[in-house]
Amino acid sequence: MTKLIDFYFDFISPYSYLAYNKLKSLNKDNKININYKPILLGGLHNLGGITAPAFNERKMKNMKNDCELIANKNNIMFKWNTKFPINSLHLMRGYLLINDDLKEKYFDFCFDAYWKDNVDIGDEKNIAIILNNIGFNKENFFDGIKDLKIKEKLKDLTKKAFDKDIFGAPTFVVNNKIFWGQDRLDYALDEYKA
Repeated sequence: MTKLIDFYFDFISPYSYLAYNKLKSLNKDNKININYKPILLGGLHNLGGITAPAFNERKMKNMKNDCELIANKNNIMFKWNTKFPINSLHLMRGYLLINDDLKEKYFDFCFDAYWKDNVDIGDEKNIAIILNNIGFNKENFFDGIKDLKIKEKLKDLTKKAFDKDIFGAPTFVVNNKIFWGQDRLDYALDEYKA
């Protein structure tokens, strides 16, 4: 059986962006098998009764500084988005809808627009620009994210993550062991290589 790193993420999470960039730089040869698991972070927090750091002024201030430190240490281009937090529902449903051969581009454009270029990716006009850049029809996208199957799939993935005791993003799961946070990526990779 092929070993996998399950990577639970939401585009709204700056730590998911930082982990994604670090993992991408470590996996240039594609030797690490990554299974991307989209979740709706707000929904996950609601299920767990968790107040997100975005709604705690002291945590929010520290989170901004922390993300900048991590980005600088890892040479990752990063800019705190002035529209944080946004509702990522359309983008996360969109990940489930996008063709497999476009998923990596979708990842890059969504994450970079929000966490590097300070773009409001909650705005449909900006989503349409991303879709144009990756070559995906915007009408198909905006119709598709309203499809009941796509809606239920994201809910189901979020609920399954909650049922596994996942409570934040990013979370990595290797050999049924949970590694929460971008700072646990190295531990997840150690488990993957063991």
